[in-house]
Amino acid sequence: MRILANKKVKALFCKAIICILIFTLFSVALLLFEIENASFYILLGALVMCIAILAAGYGYFREQNEIMENAVMQITEYISGNREARIVCDEEGEMYRLFHEVNTLAAILNAHAENEQKSKQFLKNTISDISHQLKTPLAALNIYNGLMQGETEELPELWELASLSEKELDRIEMLVQNLLKITKLDAGAIVFEKTSQNVADMMGEIELHFAYRAKQEHKELILSGDEQISLVCDRDWMIEALENIVKNAFDHTGSGDSIRISWKPSASMVQITIKDNGSGIHPEDMHYIFKRFYRSRFSKDKQGIGLGLPLAKMIVEAHNGTVEVDSELGAGTTFILNFFIPTKL
Repeated sequence: MRILANKKVKALFCKAIICILIFTLFSVALLLFEIENASFYILLGALVMCIAILAAGYGYFREQNEIMENAVMQITEYISGNREARIVCDEEGEMYRLFHEVNTLAAILNAHAENEQKSKQFLKNTISDISHQLKTPLAALNIYNGLMQGETEELPELWELASLSEKELDRIEMLVQNLLKITKLDAGAIVFEKTSQNVADMMGEIELHFAYRAKQEHKELILSGDEQISLVCDRDWMIEALENIVKNAFDHTGSGDSIRISWKPSASMVQITIKDNGSGIHPEDMHYIFKRFYRSRFSKDKQGIGLGLPLAKMIVEAHNGTVEVDSELGAGTTFILNFFIPTKL
């Protein structure tokens, strides 16, 4: 029997059998020699036998409990991050076979984690190389284009072509930067430096960034919220996410329209709302707006590359936040960002 492969189980069975044999021989002897009050002695013997078996069983199960407690402790250690934690399994038996399989699983998980870490490091290094290689020619092209614009000021047609070339170079640079950011986030190569940040200060920086565009396009950017609200986040990345959503609002509003950014606290979260009264999102597109490179057939925006909103969503979710969208065609769109506060949950 496989159950008897464990020497401790075998020892327990042997102790129980020995107790029973001793009791049986004792009882037979009392009956054969017709000892007075034999039934009383047999009953007493049975009681002693039961106590001996219970004591042996208690000792066995107490030892098994200690073994299981140690196994649980090692598993907890592994879950907590100690990749060297292992369960002692140097004996035979079904339980130790289970422990061996758990140790094997831990070793496999460690190998996968190590391979994944190597892949992420390789991808991170590759991204850095690509970034360096792309920035250099783009910078050179921008310089050449600037020289062309300076030399063609008196040639309207060539100057216009140079201006269009500058816009396309800006689009390529934005595409490259967004691709690099998304790839780094996918690879886990970004370490967010989260600190307590004043939300009003961040919104002021966003307002300053879009002030010129709002003036040029005759649009109004309105801010409203508590000046004392703080949010634990990586300031630069959070501003990146918010600016992508605000840029999307500018891209889909017309002259005279407005974009409102508001923020407020609640018992368990900080909520940031970005609302515009622009063209709205077509119902057919609502489920795809966070899909990379998605371009709506109903959109009048021909310059977007479909990476701003996916990047914003990834950054928000990396900060334990959620993004909700509500839109009505022809009436505007509202993005609601909820950031949960762990200490208050």
